[in-house]
Amino acid sequence: MNLFGFEIKRKNEEPIESFAPEIKDDGAVVVAAGGAYGTFVDLDGTARTESELVAKYREISLQPELEQAIDDIVNEAIDADADEIVSLNTDKLEYSDDVKEIIREEFSNILDLFNFQTEAYDIFKRWYIDGRMYYHIIIDEKNPRDGIKELRYLDPRKIRKVREVKRRPKGQATILDTQREYFVYNDRSFLPAGANGGLPLDTNTSGLKIASDSILHVTSGLMDSNNKLVYSYLQKAIKPLNQLRTLEDATLIYRISRAPERRIFYIDVGNLPKVKAEQYLREMMVRHKNRLVYDAATGEVRDDRKYMTMLEDYWLPRREGNRGTEITTLPAGQNLGELQDVQYFQRKLYQSLNVPMSRLEPGNAGFNLGRSAEISRDEVKFTKFVGRLRRRFQQLLLKTLEKQLILKGIVSEEDWPEISNQLNFDFKIDNHFEEFKDAEILSNRINTLNQIQPYIGKYFSDMWIRKNILNQTDEDIMEMMQQISEEMPPPEAMVPQQEVDQGFDAMQQQSNQSPVSSKPVEKKTNIPDKGSAH
Repeated sequence: MNLFGFEIKRKNEEPIESFAPEIKDDGAVVVAAGGAYGTFVDLDGTARTESELVAKYREISLQPELEQAIDDIVNEAIDADADEIVSLNTDKLEYSDDVKEIIREEFSNILDLFNFQTEAYDIFKRWYIDGRMYYHIIIDEKNPRDGIKELRYLDPRKIRKVREVKRRPKGQATILDTQREYFVYNDRSFLPAGANGGLPLDTNTSGLKIASDSILHVTSGLMDSNNKLVYSYLQKAIKPLNQLRTLEDATLIYRISRAPERRIFYIDVGNLPKVKAEQYLREMMVRHKNRLVYDAATGEVRDDRKYMTMLEDYWLPRREGNRGTEITTLPAGQNLGELQDVQYFQRKLYQSLNVPMSRLEPGNAGFNLGRSAEISRDEVKFTKFVGRLRRRFQQLLLKTLEKQLILKGIVSEEDWPEISNQLNFDFKIDNHFEEFKDAEILSNRINTLNQIQPYIGKYFSDMWIRKNILNQTDEDIMEMMQQISEEMPPPEAMVPQQEVDQGFDAMQQQSNQSPVSSKPVEKKTNIPDKGSAH
């Protein structure tokens, strides 16, 4: 089967067999390998459901409550105002400095292909809302060594990943072997037949088959209970949002219907028969409800009797022997200002998105930018949640870097798994909490070091202090000692001790003769102690 796009050839290695199939979170449709067309199984139902999910996520993201929460999450994850939003850390990479520099240059080229400095906010927001992201990798097939030429975004509703598997019996178990993985693209999107121009999908309709190496595919990692459908991070907010909408509509209708005050007319009908009493009551209603209105458009004066049902008065007959005609007022609703139930579902909606309430409630000053003890627990949890989002999102950059380095021949495909584990992405953090927390930790360590200083050499060794108080590793200790040795002045540059003593005595005599201060000056020397680091 010929596939559109390029494919990186891999060595044919015998797969490691297992009775349990590999579970992946890419949301691929598993189909049976072989057949005339290599078509899917249950393509219609699965593809339709995922397409509708993406449309649903985009619809609810426009709600004011969700839009505010999403904006806060994306702003926390991506610092769009930074000079360098993300950088590649190759310190753990066990290669030469020249290779590291080449990898960093290629990563910079990838960021330019994404236009990451300008569109990082939109890219992350689109991935967060949809829960999946697809890019078409465009290369020059005549010169693949030139690397990636363009990255073109694809609508997730128009493309699906397909995994062909083949079942083979082995003993009493059935082994699933993956034969091929590819993507299927349909320009009219995978929608139900007749819906928004969607094509009728069946087992004989596929689309354009694209090689898996030609597509960048990153998902949220959230799957349904059957591990077949990819969810967005907004999935948990669908139910609370629907409940909030329903409750807000019901509250609005209740307030409008109970807000006006109504009059109650008790009409004395005396001893009139029932039929005549009702007729008399209707005549009284018509007499009092006639309303002269001037029509500015026609210049006419007419009777306007268009009363809304919820604004109508009550007319009740009263028999002889009771009180006469009376007009009273029915009060409006007394609890129209209570919004505890609406606020409950608002909090539930925000909690489903892991956003602290202090950031979303109007009139709340939020947390103080001070000591970490003053920062709420919700802020700590939110910071960790944003960190997990970044680590999942960086798969987009990591997979793009993989394709670029392999196409240009900088690294081999066999070496990439080891290299990828040694690469780190450092996102610019626009969060004062991290800075204050690190500063406070360092301050506490220094205070502890000052308190334990008199016992160094008697109860504690210098190495124990470095490892347990300052939490320095062996590499950190060697690096610090090397830097201290380099920063120490050479012996020939030091002032002789005799000149230091003479200068110190002269300063002390001048201080004793000065009327400003009579305190003796402590003797100092620039010669390091024997126990200092060299």
